[in-house]
Amino acid sequence: MQRTLIWDVPTRLFHWTLALCFAGAWLTSESDEWLSVHVFLGYLMLGLVAFRVVWGLLGTHYARFSSFWFGPKTALTYLRQVLKGKAERHVGHNPTGSLAIYLLLILTLLVGITGFLTLGGEERQGAAAGWMSFAQSQTFKELHEFSANLMLLLVLGHLAGVVVESVLHRENLARSMFTGTKLANTGVPAARPRRGVAVLMLVLVAMYGFWWFFYALHTPLERQLGRPESRLETPNVAFVGPKLADNAQWRDECGSCHLAFHPSLLPSRSWKRIMAQQQQHFGAGLGLDAPTSAALLAFLSENSADRHQTEPASKIDRSIKMEAVPLRITETPYWVKKHRAILATDWQLPQVKSKANCAGCHLDAEAGTFEDAAMHMPARNAKP
Repeated sequence: MQRTLIWDVPTRLFHWTLALCFAGAWLTSESDEWLSVHVFLGYLMLGLVAFRVVWGLLGTHYARFSSFWFGPKTALTYLRQVLKGKAERHVGHNPTGSLAIYLLLILTLLVGITGFLTLGGEERQGAAAGWMSFAQSQTFKELHEFSANLMLLLVLGHLAGVVVESVLHRENLARSMFTGTKLANTGVPAARPRRGVAVLMLVLVAMYGFWWFFYALHTPLERQLGRPESRLETPNVAFVGPKLADNAQWRDECGSCHLAFHPSLLPSRSWKRIMAQQQQHFGAGLGLDAPTSAALLAFLSENSADRHQTEPASKIDRSIKMEAVPLRITETPYWVKKHRAILATDWQLPQVKSKANCAGCHLDAEAGTFEDAAMHMPARNAKP
């Protein structure tokens, strides 16, 4: 037996890049602030799958699908042999490992597509923006999370298989995926390195990453929202939400005392009650004349949470029981759930001061869109 090149450079690069992308996407899946990084990795994973399909048809011998095309029955038979400690050694992919590869490619594709649709439906971003309602996008979000969990289980099973196979055949399979070489009998065909293809892959990934993060690092959210002053350089792409209806009279009247909370943050029945009780408006009287009150109520009702113009509006509205009429945004079930992890001391930070100061953390609070990527928690030790 002699040391032989089995895994070409592009195959190894694909393997480890996909592994890192999945790990990164998993770690950023619950973070609003790192949503853009999650999306970046998701698109990259889709691109990697596309490459692997092409490379499975045009690549070197052991990278081609034809070299590890085993049926499910053969894969199960091989798995039973492994459990008995009598499985035959394969220089390339073994039958069970080949099945895992096909399933991983399918799941990666499913995770990527459902993520793409979720981004368009729930976040109103990307090419799929506006294809479906917020309620419909929930189905794709659940499928996205389910397929990602299934993929994690398959990855863990794959790692277990690598360990078992390494012990059974007394070889380090993980190391061979780094070096590309394995011990093989004389006459076994060796793969060609194909370094040129790997370099092209790296260049394309670098160009994609440079474009994505150059935009992220050099386009502050304030500038995207039309505010030239730059008080924060975000470490991620700050998605800008849809342009919502505005009203100068509403901003003048409501914004004279506090942030002009956009109508999409409460249902129309709440705004009607607030305007009906304007003489006792949280301890103060508004003193609005009839025409002004009517104009404001019309604007508030026409753009309320019932219209589901944004993701927060849709989730706020669906979280409130039909018989409930909340008068404070901070009392809505969705708001409470979304802010449950924030410490009491965080509300006292100089940049925040109170729960009513949405702009303390949400850079697009004035626009009323409250995009996930536009949320930035102030540092606890930062100066005001």
